[in-house]
Amino acid sequence: MEMLSPEAELILEAADRKLRPMKRVEYDLLAARGFFEDEKVELLFGMVVPMTPIDPAHRESVRRVHDMLLKQIGERARVYCQTSFAASDDSEPEPDVYVTPTAEYWTEHPSRSFLIVEVALSSLRRDRAKRLVYGRADVDEYWIVNHVDGCVEVFRDLRNGAWETLTKHERGETLSPLAFPDVKIPIDEILPPA
Repeated sequence: MEMLSPEAELILEAADRKLRPMKRVEYDLLAARGFFEDEKVELLFGMVVPMTPIDPAHRESVRRVHDMLLKQIGERARVYCQTSFAASDDSEPEPDVYVTPTAEYWTEHPSRSFLIVEVALSSLRRDRAKRLVYGRADVDEYWIVNHVDGCVEVFRDLRNGAWETLTKHERGETLSPLAFPDVKIPIDEILPPA
């Protein structure tokens, strides 16, 4: 019988145990101490997961959505870009863009949002799964700017943490957030050229 190194024995012992999900407060403490300094990660359902790299089309869509929302919403709300959102005790995603009530967020991340927008190409599967995180967080609505299918998926009508309505919007259409119906986002301007 081959002898295992002490390190291998510890790994096997740990694998036999049930993993404990990380809490958001623990994640924030580790981040504040520089633990994830050279990594692009987010906390989803208690797991620290790597974020997908950002390609030029993703970056441009994010910039356009952010700029349009910021310009049109003005001081009525805060518009954040690629920063932490305190979704629940076990999830702290970094949405591409989100709109939150006007408040001072010096000591903690926002935990309420009128609208969250994710831009998706290689991350489409994960961004669709994030609807569960955002639904549990009681977000008013969730948009996925879907580069794969050339549309925007809109999740609305949240009931008991689940979205009851999913609509898909194509080029040529204009979207407005429920909380700000005067804000107009032309889909042609936030998707890559066809």
